[in-house]
Amino acid sequence: MKKNLVLLLLAALSAGAASIQSSKPEDVGFSSERLQRIHQAVARHIDAHDISGAVTLVARKGRIVHFENHGLMDLDSKKPMSKDALFWIASMSKPITGVAILMLLEEGKVRLTDPVSKFIPEFRGLQVAMIQERTGPAPAAAGSAPQFQSVPASHEITIRDLLTHVSGLVSGGPVSTAEVAKAARKPGEALADYIPRLGTVPLDFQPGTRWSYSPGAGFDTLGRIVEILSGQTFDQFLKQRIFEPLGMKDIFFHPPEDRMPRIAAMYRREAGTLQKVDTKDRLNNTTYFSGAGGLMTDAEDYVQFGQMLANGGELNGKRLLSPKTVQMMAAVHAPDTLPGRPKGRGFGLSVQVVSDPIAAGYRVSDGSFGWDGAFGTHFWVDPKEKLVGVLMIQTNNPNRELDRDFENAVMQAIVE
Repeated sequence: MKKNLVLLLLAALSAGAASIQSSKPEDVGFSSERLQRIHQAVARHIDAHDISGAVTLVARKGRIVHFENHGLMDLDSKKPMSKDALFWIASMSKPITGVAILMLLEEGKVRLTDPVSKFIPEFRGLQVAMIQERTGPAPAAAGSAPQFQSVPASHEITIRDLLTHVSGLVSGGPVSTAEVAKAARKPGEALADYIPRLGTVPLDFQPGTRWSYSPGAGFDTLGRIVEILSGQTFDQFLKQRIFEPLGMKDIFFHPPEDRMPRIAAMYRREAGTLQKVDTKDRLNNTTYFSGAGGLMTDAEDYVQFGQMLANGGELNGKRLLSPKTVQMMAAVHAPDTLPGRPKGRGFGLSVQVVSDPIAAGYRVSDGSFGWDGAFGTHFWVDPKEKLVGVLMIQTNNPNRELDRDFENAVMQAIVE
């Protein structure tokens, strides 16, 4: 009886653990010797003071073949980077929000063509800002709000518009930037408090006419829609429906106290040096669950999510999405011919899709998809090579050169 109980407990623990096992690189077509170039590529960026340290992880055919820590997680204390270091993944939260929406789509609770106002009435009748040229001899004062005229939107913004960044909702235009400040989020507010106020902010352009990144508003709105449709707070939905089934035990909007020592210090590049960023306000936020950029996790947890997508929506016997839905997610919905999109890089439902690697200048297969975070995190799924790559750093990375170097080091190591 005791033996059976022990076996049951071990089985339960195993079910909740990370499900991706390690393998010799050669068993899945990698060269061990060539994989060492990943460390060499990262080390060059550490030596150039681009980053303080990194964690890199590569899986192929469902097996981890490379998992390495590099450099330091804190320059002041000289603390070495650890494999289980926690990173703010910023916009790498967006694909997780995208999966949450697609799960509800599969359940028939939402359509891609649904207007956002169906769920959040304050979004009905949105206006588009048309900037007016100033007249008169005096130029506009520095920092003054732009003059604009509002015209009705050609159509109501939809779920698909938000997922693909073609909505114009707080997409970096001068009008929306100025106007959203008037509706700024207050301390202690939740999605339910703040998101309806975005209905007062004019769109930056007519929906669907161009691609322009909505850093926060678009996917935070999707997070609120998840709450409305599920009857759960966004963090609880993600925990119960995505994180726990995938065995993601170290992913949080607000890390518990016992995880704080594992958080990698955040840096910003300034004049060739790395300056530490104060993250106190972000870590103290316990009420606002940003689907656009609020999550923190480690490389091993995030690869579970990536592998689920690589497997067509399933991991370790737990299915989140059907293969057809993952294909739809990774299809090009906003092509590179749309104003605002770079050549060779379309956009799917919450992920960038490399439609032409040569035109894009990317060393990945066509059809690869993934996304990045503001402080350097990066992941991609390569369906043709059955590969998932995860790069975790904690430094703003405006030119994304390390992303490309990491991808090159991974792809050159595939030998069969």
